[in-house]
Amino acid sequence: MFAKAFRVKSNTAIKGSDRRRLRADVAAAFPGLGTDQVSVLVPGKEELNTVKLYAHRGDAVTVYVSGGNPILFELEKNLYPTVYTLWSYPDLLPTFTTWPLVLEKLVGGADLMLPGLVVPPAGLPQVQKGDLCAITLVGNRAPVAVGIAAMSTAEMLTSGLKGRGFSMLHTYQDHLCFSRRSGDKSSLPSIAPLALDPPDLEKEESITADPAMQEDLRCLTLEGEDENGEAQQQMCGRKSLSEASEDSNSRGLNPDPTDSRTLQEQMDELLQRCFLHALKCQVKKADLPLLTSIFLGNHMFSCCPKGRQLDIKKSSYRKLSKFLQQMQQEQIVQVEELSKGVESIVAVDWKHPRKGSILEGGEVRTIIINYAKKNDLVDANNKNLVKLDPILCDCILEKNEQHTVMKLPWDSLLTRCFEKLQPAYQVSFPGQEPIVKKGKICPIDISLAQRASNKKVTVVRNLEPYGLDPCSVASILQQRCQASTTVTPAPGAKDSLQVQIQGNQVHHLSRLLLEEYRLPRKYIQGLEKAPKPAKKK
Repeated sequence: MFAKAFRVKSNTAIKGSDRRRLRADVAAAFPGLGTDQVSVLVPGKEELNTVKLYAHRGDAVTVYVSGGNPILFELEKNLYPTVYTLWSYPDLLPTFTTWPLVLEKLVGGADLMLPGLVVPPAGLPQVQKGDLCAITLVGNRAPVAVGIAAMSTAEMLTSGLKGRGFSMLHTYQDHLCFSRRSGDKSSLPSIAPLALDPPDLEKEESITADPAMQEDLRCLTLEGEDENGEAQQQMCGRKSLSEASEDSNSRGLNPDPTDSRTLQEQMDELLQRCFLHALKCQVKKADLPLLTSIFLGNHMFSCCPKGRQLDIKKSSYRKLSKFLQQMQQEQIVQVEELSKGVESIVAVDWKHPRKGSILEGGEVRTIIINYAKKNDLVDANNKNLVKLDPILCDCILEKNEQHTVMKLPWDSLLTRCFEKLQPAYQVSFPGQEPIVKKGKICPIDISLAQRASNKKVTVVRNLEPYGLDPCSVASILQQRCQASTTVTPAPGAKDSLQVQIQGNQVHHLSRLLLEEYRLPRKYIQGLEKAPKPAKKK
């Protein structure tokens, strides 16, 4: 609501009667506050102003300012606390936690999506749709935002923590806090998290990113690393970890039954796939250094394909630390122990050549269509539109489109996906392994040139990408055309040769390339320059 500048209509000192009415409204809206706390929040004698303003979307808002800071705001006869008030009373509202990197998006006006939540060991607070909630960051109980729950806690868990979780009303660093008209631009205070019972590490098991398991479990969190650098993980809920894992395995979601490789080989491939996908689509340079435990829990797990489970203990590496050591040896990432027993990714070689399968255009189209259908992204009211989930947003949207573009037509979605892929081509020869190269393949170019002696010559370029040796082609044409040929470096092309044949020999070239070498006509340009047959008298 305050992501953009607002317009102030009036700013007046509150009257005594209005002050008493406000105190009664606060007590009614927030019964958790005692009488003394309400008196401190709405003081009897200190300066208290009423500011009436219009938000950038036209909403009429009344803000109550004490000591230069907004403490409450009223919208459509509903009273809401600001973060300044919540810093004094951090337990005033049900509190949900997210990652520090999410705050920037909230300040920019975005709502809080459920995948951004960090679920504590005790589970999520119990709320109903429409309840007022506070948002905090990991490791600090000081609220940074106020929002309205878009669904109940039960609905959040049933959804597998997917979709929009909270409609944001106000955030730390928005214009209500940091404008020249409002707020003293205070720094975010540090309020220590409540003490929790230590986890029973002996009963911990490996956690997998299984969407079906999320329906049965109430919470998942990652808590640092042990002395071996392996992420220690906690879970609690209606089922024990072992029960949930057994249920998950009984569903057959872990191995791919159509894959002839061993489970360990499949898990190694899935582990590297999620690792590279997370680096490519989620982690930014500004995120570094990044705790390896957070990288695993917040990035790699979310990149696991639907219906698959990422379980490091079933891979050949067994531990995240060993896998990252291998990735460091391959010079993809650099991992350092910035504090005792806790490793972080401190650098990523973004230009490192990544291994990947070659996909044809039809395969890419099929993958995208199947992904949209499997994840229910096709708009129910208009089948020509596709809703963009976080993965598609990261893949195809520009930074300034992240909060404005929610749907795309099929043709636009496919076009954007193709534009993000690096072009490549494959050339196959009988009895040989196909040759795959990056970039676009240039067609064989046939042209006619006039020499100083007024004689025409035929020039052929770009033979090498098609597996043709320019010297061999020149020798064949010399015999068939009974004309002199030369092979010279092609101007403007690195490590490429061109063949020159005396006279207009396009007809001979056409027969050689199309009939003998059987190259598709679309990869040859200049065939129309062949001499016209002489007219019969």
